[in-house]
Amino acid sequence: MQDKPHEECGVFGIYDHEGLDVAHMAYTALYALQHRGQESCGIAVNDDGVMRAHKDIGLVPDVFSEAELNKLGAGQMAVGHVRYSTTGGNTRENAQPLVMKYAKGTIALAHNGNLVNSFDLRKGLEQNGAIFQSTNDTEVMAYIVAQKRLGTRSIERAFLEAMKTIRGAYSVVLMSPRKLIAARDPQGFRPLCMGRIGKSVVFASETCALDAIGADYVRDVEPGEIVVAEGEQITSIKDLCGQKPAQCIFEFIYFARPDSFINGASVHLTRKEAGRCLAEEYPVEADLVIGVPDSGIDAALGYAEASGIPYGLGFVKNRYVGRTFIQPTQSQRTRAVRIKLNALKSAVAGKRVVMVDDSIVRGTTSARIVSQLREAGAAEVHVRISSPPFTNPCYFGTDIDSRENLIACRMSIPEIQKAIGADTLGYLRVEDLSRIVPGMRDGYCAGCFTGRYAMDVPNEVPKDRFEQKLSEQKNPVDFKIVKNTDGAAEPSCRRSAAGGV
Repeated sequence: MQDKPHEECGVFGIYDHEGLDVAHMAYTALYALQHRGQESCGIAVNDDGVMRAHKDIGLVPDVFSEAELNKLGAGQMAVGHVRYSTTGGNTRENAQPLVMKYAKGTIALAHNGNLVNSFDLRKGLEQNGAIFQSTNDTEVMAYIVAQKRLGTRSIERAFLEAMKTIRGAYSVVLMSPRKLIAARDPQGFRPLCMGRIGKSVVFASETCALDAIGADYVRDVEPGEIVVAEGEQITSIKDLCGQKPAQCIFEFIYFARPDSFINGASVHLTRKEAGRCLAEEYPVEADLVIGVPDSGIDAALGYAEASGIPYGLGFVKNRYVGRTFIQPTQSQRTRAVRIKLNALKSAVAGKRVVMVDDSIVRGTTSARIVSQLREAGAAEVHVRISSPPFTNPCYFGTDIDSRENLIACRMSIPEIQKAIGADTLGYLRVEDLSRIVPGMRDGYCAGCFTGRYAMDVPNEVPKDRFEQKLSEQKNPVDFKIVKNTDGAAEPSCRRSAAGGV
């Protein structure tokens, strides 16, 4: 586990009516979504019912050469995926889209999110003879859809019935021989938007992917909605719409690109507002405000504007070091941080610096960055974090799955301040989350900060639960549910005191 929350995944789909090269369009869109997952990627193209796919471990430009894209050929539809694994290991078999043949034909499915009941569903399928080729929960979803299709009149109705069985977070693009389907879970944990290029329709995890391919944003897919593109006709099924939404608040704080819009809200402006909140709650006399690249920069701009302290460049980031640059020993990890991020001595020397970052997970990277600033000559380092402390795991597609790795479960805020070597430390307050995203109010999920989830969650969901031998699994069929009377998870770690400076 690195000292940052990991992304989930990104999905893309296109139904073409303009003579577009759907494989290259998918490639460009996935490139724009690369920040959502760097483990593996894939594209499937549908040419009049014949589906060709290519996927592998690696970044988009590494997996897809011009030759590989040309092999996918021409087609009317395509779906694509970039992955960071929150269920199942980083193997080629777990790369998406999943292309599966069944009694009614072929489907290609790409999924962003995490199913909380995939363990029980998979065990039930296996006990009825199902053979799985991967260890991700997306294949479980595909099996359920295929089963439901045998008793329904259409693939979209099959997916509707599957939605009544699966639980958790899922934004999905699904391609059948004649249709392109996009759907979100009834709580809308993960984003999914719809766009147009002329008569062609596209779906993507973020609007930045629409911008990359020249598509016009139309709207977000609603929580619980199934949108069906068949020919030039677009239809919608909203049988499961209307439930209380639970958009992941961390999409705004960290995951999404700042040039994206989610539910009509600018990610950039949301992060700036978080910085304003920090400036109001934790003022300090300082000479310079800097942001930790990349997701801390927007919040730093907001802090600077609200405080009147000048904003400046404090770090130089090496853009050629991937997020998977992890080394096994402590000394190697320290060098890795320096290779990836280096303090700008000419900017920070002799200055009282406010350093704004998006989160602290274990605290190790934060400590190294603060140390770099001091070695570069910073007189003081005041750390401001544009999210509340992590005190709980996420079950819905973010790789925060162990309380023992969360520094806020072991230390109070003053103790964290001392551990990372900061002069002062301030976190965004939980009550400010509704302020930073206009219009969301309580319609978001902040379970990783509060322990209050939008649905009952398993006692534990290890990422490698499908890789474990049956004899090693805890409660292999019957997962316990963590809940209490107010819907919050029972606390299993010491809460940090409110405040910060």
